[in-house]
Amino acid sequence: MSILQINGGQPLRGSIRVQGAKNSVLPLLAATLVCQGQTVLENCPALRDVEVTLQILKHLGCRVERQGSTIAVDASQVLRSDIPDDLMHEMRSSVIFLGAILTRTGQAELSYPGGCELGPRPIDLHLKALRTMGAQVLEQDGRIYCRAGTLCGCQIHFPFPSVGATENAMLAALGSGEEITIHGAAREPEIVDLQNLLRSMGAQVSGAGTDRIVIAGKQPLHPTTYAVISDRIAATTWLAGAAATGGSVEVTGMCPAHIRAVLDVYEAAGCRIRAADSTVLLTAPDRLRAAAQIRTAPYPAFPTDAQAPVMASFLRSEGMTQFEETIFENRYRHVPEMRKLGAQIELDDQMAYVQGVSALHGADLVSTDLRGGAALVLAALAAEGESTVSGLYHIDRGYESIETTLSSLGGAIKRLDIS
Repeated sequence: MSILQINGGQPLRGSIRVQGAKNSVLPLLAATLVCQGQTVLENCPALRDVEVTLQILKHLGCRVERQGSTIAVDASQVLRSDIPDDLMHEMRSSVIFLGAILTRTGQAELSYPGGCELGPRPIDLHLKALRTMGAQVLEQDGRIYCRAGTLCGCQIHFPFPSVGATENAMLAALGSGEEITIHGAAREPEIVDLQNLLRSMGAQVSGAGTDRIVIAGKQPLHPTTYAVISDRIAATTWLAGAAATGGSVEVTGMCPAHIRAVLDVYEAAGCRIRAADSTVLLTAPDRLRAAAQIRTAPYPAFPTDAQAPVMASFLRSEGMTQFEETIFENRYRHVPEMRKLGAQIELDDQMAYVQGVSALHGADLVSTDLRGGAALVLAALAAEGESTVSGLYHIDRGYESIETTLSSLGGAIKRLDIS
């Protein structure tokens, strides 16, 4: 087992180039299935979830080669339409393969996906979209069986802008011979990234970034090379580290517009923000001013994935900050661990009230999910004394060697293997 050993109390300072987006590279890798040839993706992060996705592609019959941050997927010989249970249970985003496999093979068989335990995250919107297109969907004994039949042109209406359901509908729509329109689509940058990859393959897709996406249906697709966008949540995490420790961190290779809602919070809390075309520099006071309220909601509002890292930066603030989590029911699992550091946080259903304290102290912490784990690392860096963080499996799903990045910014953090 590995742990992170952290000696906190020192501000983070320096510059870091952000990794490729975890939440984008996974659907892009799934999308390689729809092209009968080789797709080359650049700027792919080295993450546990990416490795699981590559294992799924290999199981399906793809040839996969990786050199550094570049991954080549040759989907010329897709031989299977199922995914083993153990790989499905590794991560929730594995469900994104449903639409791609259906388009490529005409059928798909999956079990329900796994991932972080953040509360119920039903995939009913995914299945509703497929049924609306004309797919036959059977749910039985924890498995999902789909057959494409004849997918038809239709209007899909989502009551909630689900990112995964939007991506699945886009990929499945490529198997239809007619135009399909998605209403109520998610607007996240990762949706735009998927559209741009599909366009580079020759697909006719438009509207990503708005709530209405139109897919022309079956089009001849060709091999392509494409670069994954930067990870806006990783960028937020490094900036949150500066805010938590009273430091100054520059994040490069990113799009500031993708985290505008986060930057607005930090500006109101007393941070100086300098944003350029692909760079954000955040300089924080020793202690932030409390924010009135931080409410998670679909893009372009404040992202649920940023809630825990940003909460870490307000543990030592002056005053009380109120968080409201509207996306997932169980996304405060990091709070009991933060209390071990001396944080004062009260929970009431989906509300969290963070009363800032003047100082935090070291403690032994356990990561129980991806973003909550990263938040614990930041909180430990802001605390006086030594802390440890275990449960690194979760953190490694979304961050490339988090200890290396934070060490480069002056954090006293190292990974230890213990028996």
